[in-house]
Amino acid sequence: MYCSKCGGMVPEGAAFCGACGQPIAGSVPVAAPPPAVGMPPYATPVPQPQVLYAGFWLRFVAAIIDGLILGVPLGLVFLMLFASALPSLTRGADPMTVVLTVLPRVLLLLVVSLAGGWLYWALMESSAWQATLGKKVLGLYVTDLAGNRATFGRTSGRFFAGRGIGAVPYLGGLYFLISCITAGLTEKKQALHDMIAGCLVLRKA
Repeated sequence: MYCSKCGGMVPEGAAFCGACGQPIAGSVPVAAPPPAVGMPPYATPVPQPQVLYAGFWLRFVAAIIDGLILGVPLGLVFLMLFASALPSLTRGADPMTVVLTVLPRVLLLLVVSLAGGWLYWALMESSAWQATLGKKVLGLYVTDLAGNRATFGRTSGRFFAGRGIGAVPYLGGLYFLISCITAGLTEKKQALHDMIAGCLVLRKA
């Protein structure tokens, strides 16, 4: 077969002349194969970050650090409340006077402790840090179940479902102990108060 333009020899079945590039009449161009269905060859899978749950002992140490931090201002409140009661208690006061002097101060200290703890944990864990100072030191942070920053309402619920109920006399301490133990037993290291509030405590890699 010869090219109609330049007269060069063209192999049988060729679509174009090898000398001048003239299309050969009657040849059927070979269609390019369709692109493979799926991921483009230049696209590489994006590695998903590994989720690391904070276990019992990390959370326990963080709680100790937070307790020490809160203990300083609460200790000062305790000293101020009961220092003001000493003059009444050192003058040979009768038992009723002692009760009426001490009981209001004890109740006030409990209210201040509960409110201070609530604001500390809820505000810090819903902040940009997503962690209290103790958690921050150990690289822990609190999220909702989707891994997003928890709201103040959610972290407040987490506090009252844990330390709030734990402040109830008699059964509260047992409940809080069981709640903390579950953090070492559940798949996502959730304590009972985490499950109730829909939270996760994660750790950085």
